[in-house]
Amino acid sequence: MEPAGRGAADGKMKPFNPQAARDLILAAARPVVFLGMTDDWPVTRWTLPRLCHVLQEQTLRFRIGKRKVDTEPQFEPQCDYIDGTIRQFQDWVSGSTHEASGPFFRYDPAESWAYADYKYLALLFKDQPEMLQEVSWEDFGFPGRDGRDSTLWIGSRGANTPCHIDSYGCNLVLQVQGRKRWHLFPPEDTAYLYPTRIPYEESSIFSKVNVVNPDWQRYPGFSRACPHVVTLHPGQVLLVPPRWWHYVESVDDVTVSVNSWLELDSDHEARVEEAVVRTVVCAFKSAEGAGSSGDWLNPTEDEATTYHTNLQYINMAVTAATAHKMAEKVTAGNVRDQDQPLTRRKELNQEVEEDSGTGTALTTYLVPVLPSVTNEESEHKEMQPATPREETAITSNELLDCLLHPEVITKVAQLLLSRRIGKS
Repeated sequence: MEPAGRGAADGKMKPFNPQAARDLILAAARPVVFLGMTDDWPVTRWTLPRLCHVLQEQTLRFRIGKRKVDTEPQFEPQCDYIDGTIRQFQDWVSGSTHEASGPFFRYDPAESWAYADYKYLALLFKDQPEMLQEVSWEDFGFPGRDGRDSTLWIGSRGANTPCHIDSYGCNLVLQVQGRKRWHLFPPEDTAYLYPTRIPYEESSIFSKVNVVNPDWQRYPGFSRACPHVVTLHPGQVLLVPPRWWHYVESVDDVTVSVNSWLELDSDHEARVEEAVVRTVVCAFKSAEGAGSSGDWLNPTEDEATTYHTNLQYINMAVTAATAHKMAEKVTAGNVRDQDQPLTRRKELNQEVEEDSGTGTALTTYLVPVLPSVTNEESEHKEMQPATPREETAITSNELLDCLLHPEVITKVAQLLLSRRIGKS
């Protein structure tokens, strides 16, 4: 592989050309950090003052959480929400007067954090389309992918996203301002992270464990998880491979990030899985008839959908996934050609993991995120017997955790697809 890419505006060559970067992304089996790929990107100048100037009085929805670290994750339904401008957020973080910080003034920045997360740039800059061109993932081998396919994240110190996995695609994250610490866990750690679909959000599977302050008595299996921890600095791009768990926290007073989720062939089957999950969750929670949807529905979801609507989603997802599988059969090459992607993945990961340190682009500009030496206190905690819990009636959430466990849902989706394909 020839790693050198096209030249930047300052005449420097990129460490990887677009095709090489794309190959690395699609073949990666674990997280890696790209260095030296974004020095000439206009989006790297999207610091808070720049965003204040561009967005002016436009308001964003901010999630407000507590800095106090509990053993339970701070899920989004448990947070407060306010609408404020970037300038008001900046004034609040810097300790300006109550008048300047607007709706933020009710919260003490020493006790609370604020997070404007998951903001689609296409909506944020709908009246300034030129801003969307300042984000371009072409250097990573994805021509045409720009701000229209990206989201913005702005947070204060302590702002965090609970540990979860994304059901669809893989994730490229550019750190623009400040630093963020990522705690990542491989897909094979799923059982140790106690997955749950409550709160429900399409495409997000949450962990019941607060990975930075776990309750070892309730979740003893977490001691067997293998954390990969990395602090992302401005200008660096993190690749989160498919199905990797991640908890993300801002470690500086202000952080700004831009990311893009890259679609994968596996998303077709994942959409079947998500349609099944939605149907089961909505059916259970609607049947309970008590409490509001705010108790179990993430704020990112507009409303609980009806049974008939959810059944339509399942049929549409199965039809699309079946068509994709049939098309793959038609276009598949011979066995040797089909083996090439797997072979290339092994080659690339071997190059990253076993490079001899000769100063190549793979060692200098592609940094693998390695496992931590040990899960904090895990050896000590694993030796302690769990405290017996008082026997109580099984709740609907506990039943859902079993019915909607990722391994179960994957099997259900496979059965649905096999029935449809068998009839084709």
